[in-house]
Amino acid sequence: MTGKRLPEAGDDGAGRRSSNSVVTMAEVAERAGVSTATVSRVLSGRASVAPEFRARVSAAVEELSYRPNRLARNLRCRNAEMVGVVISDIENPHFAEMIHIAEEEVYRRGYRMLLCNTDESSEKQRSYLQMLADERPVGVIIAPCDASGPEISRLIEMGIPVVAFDRPVKDERADAVLADNFEAARTAVEHLVGSGVTRIGYVGLSTQIETGARRLAGYKAAMAALGLEARWVDGGLRLATGFRATERLVREWPEMEAMVVGNNMLTLGALRALRAEKKRRVPEDIVVVAFDDPFWAELVQPPLTALAQPVRAMTSTAVRLLIDNIEGRRREPERIVFRFTLKVRESSSRSGAGNRQKDESPPT
Repeated sequence: MTGKRLPEAGDDGAGRRSSNSVVTMAEVAERAGVSTATVSRVLSGRASVAPEFRARVSAAVEELSYRPNRLARNLRCRNAEMVGVVISDIENPHFAEMIHIAEEEVYRRGYRMLLCNTDESSEKQRSYLQMLADERPVGVIIAPCDASGPEISRLIEMGIPVVAFDRPVKDERADAVLADNFEAARTAVEHLVGSGVTRIGYVGLSTQIETGARRLAGYKAAMAALGLEARWVDGGLRLATGFRATERLVREWPEMEAMVVGNNMLTLGALRALRAEKKRRVPEDIVVVAFDDPFWAELVQPPLTALAQPVRAMTSTAVRLLIDNIEGRRREPERIVFRFTLKVRESSSRSGAGNRQKDESPPT
C-alpha cells in the first residue's frame, strides 16, 4: 500500500526545502551519515576526523547550504568554544585590568575564557600550554615569561591561533600586541631632565623578559644621548625585589636626584624603600617617574607621575586579532605597537606643578 508522503520540518511537501527554513546540524549529520559530534568536529577544524567522514560532512554542508550560527550555538551550549588566556602575574594590576577587559570582549563575541596564571614561572607556562594543547581551545592570548617556549609553536602548528600580549614571543607566526617600551623610557628621562635634574637612576624590570630589556635600553640610550651618567639596578619582578634594589641604588649613589622605576610592583617597593632609607622624601629629596599607571597612582602621596599603557585598546586589539583569525577573516600575522602616555603628577616635580598630562599618540 502506498501512502501519501508527509512533509518534514522545513519541507514544502514535495521534497524541497522552503527558502526560509534553517538547516540544523542534525540534518547535516543525517545527510552525511555521521553523528552530530562528527559534524561539530569537522566544522571546528579538529584534526581527529577520518578523511572519508570529513569529505561526507563537507559535501552535506554544501548540498544543504548549512551556515552555523556561532554566537547562538555558543550561548546555547554548555561547552562553549574556549579562548585560553595565559598571563604572567595575576597580582600585577596591569594584567588584572587586561584579564577583566579580555573576558568582556571574548564573552561578547560568543566565546568563553579559560585563564591560566604562570606566576612568572617557565615551568608553569610549559605545563599550562601543554594542558591547552590537550584541551584544544580555539585560540590563545599569552603574556609569556618564556618567549621561546616550544609549546607556543606547538599550538600554532596544531592550527590554534596565538596572540602575544605585552611581551613578544619568538615564533613569528604569532600575532603580537605590544607597547613601545624603549621610547617610553626615553620619554621618562627627557621629562626628568626637563624638570631640572641630571643624576637619574633606574630600578629596572628584570631584563630576562623582553619588556625589561627594552626599558633598560631606552633609559641607557637617553642618558647617553644627553651626556649623563647612567646607573641602574635589576629590580626583578616583585615588590620585595624592588625594595631591595632601591635600597642598594640609594646606598651606592646618595647623590641621586631622580629615579625611573620599571613597573608598578617595583614602584611600590621603591616608594617603601625611599621612606625607610634615611627618610628620602618624594619629591622634595628625590623625584620619581614609574612605568604603568595603576588605579592607586593618583591616590598615593604625592600622586605618581606614570607612563601609562593603553591597556583597554591593547586588549581589545589582541582579542580582535585572535577572533578574526579563528573565524577565517585573516591569516597573515600582525605586529601592532602602541605608545605610552606620560601622566605628569607631583612625584616628578619639586615645584609642585602636578596634574598636567602629556598625551602620546596611540598605536604606531
